[in-house]
Amino acid sequence: MKKTMVIMGAAVMWAMMGIGGAVAYEKQKVVYHINYDDPKTQAGALRNIQNHINAVGKENLELRVVMHGKGLSLLLDPDMKGEATLAANGTPQMQATVAGLKDQGITFKVCANTLKGKKIADPENQLYDFNKVDIVPSGVAELAALQAQGFTYIKP
Repeated sequence: MKKTMVIMGAAVMWAMMGIGGAVAYEKQKVVYHINYDDPKTQAGALRNIQNHINAVGKENLELRVVMHGKGLSLLLDPDMKGEATLAANGTPQMQATVAGLKDQGITFKVCANTLKGKKIADPENQLYDFNKVDIVPSGVAELAALQAQGFTYIKP
């Protein structure tokens, strides 16, 4: 009996506090920063992004991913890793995850300085599902500009 009362009391508290229940989030503007090449960390970042979408709803979320430096390996075609001097993490599984995020309206931006520094001359053929409109002049400048526009910065 006592155990049942404790469980019921906890359930009532959770409901009052909104724990475990549906929470309605307002619209959010968020930028995720990726500048590392560890495959597990990158996969974790992509899971965080999907969890963010699931919690807020894609219709309430303007989310951008900005990559520079080693973070570019997320989109690098594995066959090109020698040319670009990056460890490529663009496995079929990562590519499917990126495609799924793009289908939900997420944009992936790439630093022009990184492309030049890594000698990636043909990003449309060397990067997964890439278009020239995805290039920003500077990854760090883009992060600062987005924050100035009210985007929340997240570095998973």
